[in-house]
Amino acid sequence: MSETSIKVKKLSGPMLAAKSANAKKIVILLHGYGSDGNDMISLAHYWRDILPDAIFIAPNAPENCDINPIGYQWFALDPTQINLSENNIRIDGVKKARPIIEQFLQNVWQDTGLNAKDTVLCGFSQGAMMALEVGLRLNQTLKGIIAFSGGLANSKTINKEIKTKPPICLVHGKNDEVVPPKMSIIANEILKKSGVNVSLYISPNCGHNISQDGLNFASKFISSL
Repeated sequence: MSETSIKVKKLSGPMLAAKSANAKKIVILLHGYGSDGNDMISLAHYWRDILPDAIFIAPNAPENCDINPIGYQWFALDPTQINLSENNIRIDGVKKARPIIEQFLQNVWQDTGLNAKDTVLCGFSQGAMMALEVGLRLNQTLKGIIAFSGGLANSKTINKEIKTKPPICLVHGKNDEVVPPKMSIIANEILKKSGVNVSLYISPNCGHNISQDGLNFASKFISSL
């Protein structure tokens, strides 16, 4: 079945229907800073055989990107601080964007008849930060979270704010110069101490992108859910 488009509230982007035509799962793909849903939907083509009963949706973020007008952002960034582990701009940004994604999820669940336990939230970079920000604070437990090249936007408050503990897969390039790999390493440590089932993979020869070995690791995770 061909790609179509879905629009829920402020968000729209490409969607790929379940290969089996019997949707039992949803995979939401959140793109990185300056990118769009068309970039992330490529993961659907890789995972579609693994999850033939999954709908894949890759919404565009609600804001045009400050430094790339044809791309989108979940929140604005200070270009001089983009590679810092934590800063107030990032912390405030994820808080502002969180309700938009939460509402998007609620509408998708209403439209499909599926729910949180059927849903995997996956993101890259800024989208990975949003996946963790949203997925750990929902009132309902997701099927899982996959975060490529991301981390916790604010690791200092998560222990107080965490509401659910879905299984989580963290994948990061060892040579990432945009988002430091220590963000995923720190997230792994903090979340495990909070009782979350976390799988971490640091790709040895990877920068700020998704390598084949990292994708293979995430594929094993998603197929086990």
